[in-house]
Amino acid sequence: MKYTIFEDTRIGKRPYQQDRIAHWNTRDALFLVVADGMGGHAHGDVAAQVAVDCLGSAFNAEATPRIADPDLFLYRAIGRAHAMVVHQSQRRGLADSPRTTVVACLVQEGYAFWSFVGDSRLYVFRDGRIVTRTRDHTPVQMLIDSGRIREEAAATHPDRNKLLQCLGGPRAPRVEPTAHARLAQNDIVMLCSDGFWGPLTQRQLLMGLLGKDMKKALPELIALAETRAGPRCDNVSVLAIEWHDRAVPAPVEPVTVPMDDMPTDVRDFSATDPDFMHMTDADIERQIAEIKKALKKHDPERK
Repeated sequence: MKYTIFEDTRIGKRPYQQDRIAHWNTRDALFLVVADGMGGHAHGDVAAQVAVDCLGSAFNAEATPRIADPDLFLYRAIGRAHAMVVHQSQRRGLADSPRTTVVACLVQEGYAFWSFVGDSRLYVFRDGRIVTRTRDHTPVQMLIDSGRIREEAAATHPDRNKLLQCLGGPRAPRVEPTAHARLAQNDIVMLCSDGFWGPLTQRQLLMGLLGKDMKKALPELIALAETRAGPRCDNVSVLAIEWHDRAVPAPVEPVTVPMDDMPTDVRDFSATDPDFMHMTDADIERQIAEIKKALKKHDPERK
């Protein structure tokens, strides 16, 4: 696999950083994750870190060197990350569970596979246009999809920060069916938190990337997002790759749902996988051991 990777995360005007970004790779697979801890709930940074570490642990365990079933892998890994966040809040005796959004993308064999919960996004850019992107789990996105408001009005809508789904909430998330796209040479796959995409228009994103080197264009766009957000600037995080492999045969449009016709059906973990939310204590303790060091770094008082 040939690709260039870019990553940056900034605190913005917030008192501390609640975003987490990470990537892992083997010879034949690359896994990218962005999680945005929710500021309206305590310990959002811990929730984001737990989610990222849980997903990374799953990739390291299953990528040998490729993931056998990308759809099942993303479905289970995201759900287990939710279970882990809930379990951590119970162990700590927190009155309100910490929460986070997440978007995760697996790249292997010339394809990108992705899934998400919340409003952290994935974009695929090709030849100066947005081929596809995730559709946020928000009331505002529902208003846009129904034609009641325009996309440009989302940034100032009073419900812009409300989420319909997240990891760590009282209900297990319902995860979109895994989408996938055949990658063409020079495609850019970008994962980002809402602190990045929120202040920017679609036109600004496209013009900012058009004809520029990704590693130069993205820092400029991050700076623009910070400037446009002003004193209320959220944490800003971007994780992206530019694909350099030539597709054989020639790539076609992504085998996924276009931006203007996203699916409304979602899957419920508990309905399709009854054992999923009932991991044994031994299973949970094994995963906790793997992420304990990372958690201590971000939460020194944890015992």
